[in-house]
Formats: sequence, C-alpha cells, structure tokens
Amino acid sequence: MRLSSLSRVALALSVGIATCATAQTVKNPIVAAIVPNYPPFEFKDPATDKLTGFDVDLGEALAAKLGVKLQWEETSFDQMMNAVATKRVDMILSGMTDLPARRGTVTFVDYIMTGPQFYTLKTKMGDFPNMAALCGKHVGTSRRTSFPADIATWSDANCVKAGKPPVVVVGTDGSADARLQLRQNRIDAAVQGGETLPYQNSLDENAYAPIGKMFVSQYTGIGIATDNAALSKALAGALDQLIADGTYKKLLAKWHLQDHAVPKALVNGNS
Repeated sequence: MRLSSLSRVALALSVGIATCATAQTVKNPIVAAIVPNYPPFEFKDPATDKLTGFDVDLGEALAAKLGVKLQWEETSFDQMMNAVATKRVDMILSGMTDLPARRGTVTFVDYIMTGPQFYTLKTKMGDFPNMAALCGKHVGTSRRTSFPADIATWSDANCVKAGKPPVVVVGTDGSADARLQLRQNRIDAAVQGGETLPYQNSLDENAYAPIGKMFVSQYTGIGIATDNAALSKALAGALDQLIADGTYKKLLAKWHLQDHAVPKALVNGNS
C-alpha cells in the first residue's frame, strides 16, 4: 500500500516520538562491557588501536536509534557477568552466547545466530574426511566458553555411543591460543565460532579447513541485568528498527556475517 505524503510525515513523527520516549526510559550514556579479542565481532584495529568489529558497529547503531551515547568498558570475559550484576556496566555486547545457565543474571536480546565449528589446518584436512574422524583426537577450544561442554556432548553422542574413543578436550586461553597450539601440533583440531572462521582465514591466508558443519545452533545476545527490563525492551525495539531499515543487513555484509542473521530481535531465544 502506498502512503500519501501526509501519512508518511505522520508515520515519521510517530516513530520519532516513540524513539524519544524510549530514550527517556534508559540512562545516558549506556555503558557496555566488551572484550576486544574476538574478530570479526570485536577487536582492536592494528593501525589505530581503536575498537572495531560487528558488535562495535551494531552497538553504535543501537545507541543512535535510542538517541543516547554508548560508552565502551573493556574488561575480561570472566568479569562481564559480575560487572552487569553489580551495575558497573549496563550491558554486555561482546559475542556472548545466550545460554539458559546465564539467564539468572542477565536477559539476552539475541541478534545473531552462531555455533561451534570443528576445524584443522588445511595441511591436515586429509586426516579428517568427516566429523567421525575426530573421535580420540585432541581438540582445543577456549575454556571460558560453552564450547568444551558442547564438544563433550557431541563426543558422547557420536563417539562414545558408537564404541569409539571420546574426543580429548584441551582447554585453551582463547581462540588465538587454540590456533597457536594447532600450528605447533600440540592438538589435532580446534573449535571456535563458525561465524568467525571465514574472517580468520582471510587474515591467515586460508590456513584453516572446517570439519563438517557447525554442530550446535546457538544465539549470541546482548546481556542486560534481569532487573533492567526497560533497557532490554528498548534495545529489542531498536534492533527491530535496524532490521527494518536495512542497517542490520549492511553491517552483516560489511563483516561477512550474512548467513548468521536473525529475522527479528529475540529475547532469551524466545524460549
């Protein structure tokens, strides 16, 4: 249906009024916790040492929709949940997986679909014609994520139940450490977010080869304290606006994440 000029003006005014009203319900500035070591979501630009990445762009776009400033607070992954609970920050926007176990502390506004991906060095890909070849192998992944438990669950279902030796999970200090151990032949394969592997390959001259597909479907979300419903609602509304006006799609394309889009803002995975 085509709108008349008057109708379009009225619609624009109503959206503007709604945005102003939303902004009045949240503090200004919003303080967001971030750990800049997870490209392409968040990292430091080597040339400028400034924060960059999909999460950074998305956070700034969300703040602009709400008419507020966004203040980034760099911290460690281990401290982010506590920082929200103690009100040192207002939200977490740093590639955090929406897990039910975390929802006692935070409400998640989910903005992208993710999942763990097995991979190895391209020079070793002949050793892994399929995912079953991982049984009995040493697989490294960040111990601070849900990936060690995800690997163990996959191993129980696909190795142990089939009478094969389980995957040996090697906890690492992060994805970069896992890749280092892989290059040093200390582990056979590794796991990181499937959405991050193409970007890493673009930096490392396609050194890595995926093994199978992402073996768990998960959402990545913005974490907000459970008692801050106003901010959760405001961010969900702002994300839906970014999806509707095409900004979200452009940011995904910028960081080669188009295959991981969500159709709308999801609160706690709508579960």
